[in-house]
Amino acid sequence: MQAHAEEFRSPGAGENAAVGVLLSHGFTGSPVSMRPFGEHLAAQGYGVAIPRLPGHGTNWQEMNTTGWPDWYAVLDNELTRLRKEHDQVFLVGLSMGGCLVLRLAEQHGADISGLVLINPSVRTDDKRLVLLPVLSRLVPSFPGIANDIKKPGANEHAYDRMPLRALHSLSQLWKVTRDDLAKVTQPVLLFRSTVDHVVEPSSGRTVLSSISSRDVTETLLEDSYHVATLDNDAPRIFADSAAFIQRLSGSVSGRDDA
Repeated sequence: MQAHAEEFRSPGAGENAAVGVLLSHGFTGSPVSMRPFGEHLAAQGYGVAIPRLPGHGTNWQEMNTTGWPDWYAVLDNELTRLRKEHDQVFLVGLSMGGCLVLRLAEQHGADISGLVLINPSVRTDDKRLVLLPVLSRLVPSFPGIANDIKKPGANEHAYDRMPLRALHSLSQLWKVTRDDLAKVTQPVLLFRSTVDHVVEPSSGRTVLSSISSRDVTETLLEDSYHVATLDNDAPRIFADSAAFIQRLSGSVSGRDDA
């Protein structure tokens, strides 16, 4: 495991300890992309978990031996643990992580108090991916999509190659999740970067037009690319998400310096 890919957990403390938050990183990434977000929430007393998904934070060759059921199972197990330790649980997902937490919401219903989605991916407009079932058997990887970040010096430490067998599995997750989006009834806060070189706007539109949630807010990010949790708009994402969780859980507001 690469050093930056360490998981992050905080049990929660004080008046907000009754609320747990599960955060999921994206495809070929690792917990490093969500760690500042998790630390912000932990500083406010929320219980926080950022697991490392199988095949991530090691090398792309290993990731090619994993698929979406492996990634989902880790989050599902983490959710079970958080539900035992906290009265309410919120889900946060970046990119593929957004798709995975949507799937959790579809499957677990009222066990989830709300979702925060950052540039969630549930589809692609790239017609070349129609060939993925064949390509993934012939070619192990393509050039990667890492570090789509506007802020100078920021680094998500994702793979520089795109593992195609894993990408094929991701495309299967997209379909499974899209087919059940109407089952999502929980409050949703969705952040979408106006310039995103990885996930097309159609993903966000599909989510918003297909879920059954009545409490829905979309926030456009004008100063960030895809990995917005490490980009210029990160402070706004963290603050707005904490306010969203506070409103829905009745938890206390965080410190200004949190």
